[in-house]
Amino acid sequence: MGRMGVDPAVLSAGSMPANSPLTGETVASLKEDSAEEATAAVGRAVEAFKAWRTVPAPRRGELVRLLGEELRAHKEDLGLLISIEAGKITSEGLGEVQEMIDICDFAVGLSRQLYGLTIATERPGHRMMETWHPAGVVGVITAFNFPVAVWSWNAALAFVSGDSVVWKPSEKSPLTAIAVQALYERARAKFGADAPDGLLEMVQGGREVGEALVDDPRVPVLSATGSTRMGRQVGPRVAERFGRSILELGGNNAAIVSSSADLDLTLRGVAFAAMGTAGQRCTTLRRLIVHESVYDALVPRLISAYASVSVGVSTEEGTLVGPLIDKDAFDNMQAALESAKAEGGTVHGGERVNVGGYENAYYAQPAIVEMPSQCGPVLEETFAPILYVMRYSTLEEAIAMQNGVAAGLSSSIFTNSLSEAETFTSAIGSDCGIANVNIGPSGAEIGGAFGGEKETGGGREAGSDAWKAYMRRATNTINYSGALPLAQGVKFDVE
Repeated sequence: MGRMGVDPAVLSAGSMPANSPLTGETVASLKEDSAEEATAAVGRAVEAFKAWRTVPAPRRGELVRLLGEELRAHKEDLGLLISIEAGKITSEGLGEVQEMIDICDFAVGLSRQLYGLTIATERPGHRMMETWHPAGVVGVITAFNFPVAVWSWNAALAFVSGDSVVWKPSEKSPLTAIAVQALYERARAKFGADAPDGLLEMVQGGREVGEALVDDPRVPVLSATGSTRMGRQVGPRVAERFGRSILELGGNNAAIVSSSADLDLTLRGVAFAAMGTAGQRCTTLRRLIVHESVYDALVPRLISAYASVSVGVSTEEGTLVGPLIDKDAFDNMQAALESAKAEGGTVHGGERVNVGGYENAYYAQPAIVEMPSQCGPVLEETFAPILYVMRYSTLEEAIAMQNGVAAGLSSSIFTNSLSEAETFTSAIGSDCGIANVNIGPSGAEIGGAFGGEKETGGGREAGSDAWKAYMRRATNTINYSGALPLAQGVKFDVE
């Protein structure tokens, strides 16, 4: 953190603990902000927005370019910090920083492509067009499982759009946020005076701090990442004040394995999607729907892979599965497994793993649960490495099972049938915002808009035309007919 520009005094400035799931120990004690301080941060961001919106968009893109350069220079440090604080294995921590770099690159190009349409008008001597203007202050509430990438998806687009940002990171991952803010300040110093104070504000704390952003009418756009339960609370409160929500919520995601699937490809894709980040991704594969003709060829191989996977400290070489974030996550996992047994499921794995003698850290062997049907805990999202496996006989049945849960962010099908692939990605196929073929549901590229949790309609971040959510559209009609003769047969009686 020192190499990234963080003042060491920050790490002992208060009583809010920052814990590492690798050991279960408290590694820093930070200052916690109040709701009143969050409100004051919004006020500073409002003033910053008034200046930033006047800076030309390509110039705004230069600030994001400089931020990307800082991230490149400190990729190893920030990736390591993500592993320490969020429990991700080394490659995943570095991968998250790479996502930040990628969205910065995307946003730099976007700063010259904030296009509006010229629209045909029915009125002679007129021109009609749409223009896009900055929305204002963008509130960003992030979760522990992607402590910095999701912020960057929002902030990079907001900055080039002309918005200011107030960031409330998860109280389970405050250190990474402090480091990113320090890197941003380095980029801003290189950028110069065009970037005002208050352009990026960060507030640390619990629910009350988040609620201050949710309820503040000066925050026209509120992006929040978390559970569907959180989304049900945030969405209506933002809508009540006529704000706009971008909700990236939970995902009880499924993959279908058809009779024609390449089982070697499927095995790799399923294992990575289901066990990565210890099952703590919003795009984690949680349900596997396997055709009855290939079930006995695939599932025993999966069970064997699960039993042999290396569980351990995320920063150690060879580790493939790190810890759960805390005791609550482990307890929720065990409760789900007990519920699955009660519904007739057969559980393979799932036990606690003793790693390094860290009594306050919670490592668990990933679990495969063979279920007789899609029932009980299968219908709920548990943020842990549990994969429920079920059989199917027809594609229609499999798609109905895939769509038969409330929460769903991503989905996939493994098949070598063009007809099945096209059906799955069509209007009668997957009802999720992401539908993949021959690749697992986890992971997303910056070029495509990420999100679209089906239960809420959600919101879109990152690529495609997601930038429009951070701006407001105006339609402009210009009358230039005053210099033209009234030769079109339009006459007016003017007193």
